[in-house]
Amino acid sequence: MQPAFIIHEVSGLHEVPPGHPERPERHRAIMSAMGDDFLHWTHLQAPKASRDQLELVHSASYVEQMFEATATIADLVPLDADTWAGPHSLETALRAVGGACLAVDLVMQNKASTAFSAMRPPGHHAEPEQAMGFCLFSSAAIAARHAQHVWGIDRVAVVDFDVHHGNGTQAAFWDDASLIYASSHQMPLYPGTGAANEQGAHNNIFNLPCAPGMSGAAIIAGWRDHLLPAIVDAAPDLVIISAGFDAHIDDPLGGLAMQSADFATLTSDIGACVQQIADASGGCRLISLLEGGYNLDALGQSVCLHLRALEAL
Repeated sequence: MQPAFIIHEVSGLHEVPPGHPERPERHRAIMSAMGDDFLHWTHLQAPKASRDQLELVHSASYVEQMFEATATIADLVPLDADTWAGPHSLETALRAVGGACLAVDLVMQNKASTAFSAMRPPGHHAEPEQAMGFCLFSSAAIAARHAQHVWGIDRVAVVDFDVHHGNGTQAAFWDDASLIYASSHQMPLYPGTGAANEQGAHNNIFNLPCAPGMSGAAIIAGWRDHLLPAIVDAAPDLVIISAGFDAHIDDPLGGLAMQSADFATLTSDIGACVQQIADASGGCRLISLLEGGYNLDALGQSVCLHLRALEAL
């Protein structure tokens, strides 16, 4: 099996105001950095998510509100102080969720060894009833529910190394013992959640707050000492990476000090964790979804190293 890369050209069309960090150039930076180096991956177009898929996490009223706010707009509209939508934004957000669910389907059907969806916008800040932090729909959380709903998977874990805490994923998982969330993130920083004592209703949430300036080596040590052992103990059937690259030392929105190569190391560590679970339980699969990363050069380089680490697993 080959790994799968999921994208759609509309990812480069989701509009934001001038100067906004979550800009279409992120899509172009990734594709340019990849060049022809990943042609051996299976390349697939991200489909649109259905309303039923969105409602695995979001309420029907919220989904309707988002369709009404974005389906026929001709200009930019604010969804919150940081989150905007333009004429292509609804389709882009639907394909971001659809790409995440497709990644699940591919590994569950043994059509891909692993899968990475490079769709924007990110999703881990979107709460069940609220768009926020550049995010319209909670892609990773929806993909986890999709895996359970369609494929009968018992337990799913989302592991998140974005510099910002994934409050939306945490909110979606809080009351469900079958869903596990582990995150390293800078604190203090937006959105203000993610303290170590936020553990979920069933001790299914694991947060590793990182002080500004923390090195990649220290962050990786935190994963090895705390977060990855918790994932192994939880023994999920599927692990979803929320792959944000804004913990990079050059990122304008964060203050952590990871280098591009650190993302490859951490990806390999997550892969080893998945293999350890698979060896013990008979099966565990891994997919990855793009979240943040706003220095274009660092983003492109880090994504390529992340993909190299994924294909080596």
